[in-house]
Amino acid sequence: MSDFRFALRVYYEDTDAAGIVYYANYLRFMERARTEWLEALGFPLAAFEAAHGVMFAVTRAEIDFLRPARLNDRLDVTVAPRAVRGARLDVAQEIHRGDESLVRGLIVLACVDVARLRPARIPRVLAERLQVSRP
Repeated sequence: MSDFRFALRVYYEDTDAAGIVYYANYLRFMERARTEWLEALGFPLAAFEAAHGVMFAVTRAEIDFLRPARLNDRLDVTVAPRAVRGARLDVAQEIHRGDESLVRGLIVLACVDVARLRPARIPRVLAERLQVSRP
């Protein structure tokens, strides 16, 4: 499966007083990209959660900040599933400005039963669509 790409532009609200993207906003950009990625796979998030009674929660984020993005930059945020294990989904994400890599991250998501707020196996329909390793 090839990496999914989500394009966005940096707005004033994303930056600090110097016009540089505030570090926590990169996590927001990654979240948006994951939501659009699921939609592109045929799993609109709200409908998926309602149909399966599960939601995803970030349990770990490893982020490397390589270069800053600035006001009005056009960015691409990639999403690439790396592993599906029971209730866990590992996703590699990067943020680029053209060919320049600005941020790299590994996001670990837990699939959670909405009613019980307990871990739940990722629904088979999604796990099969991701076509990644299932140890």
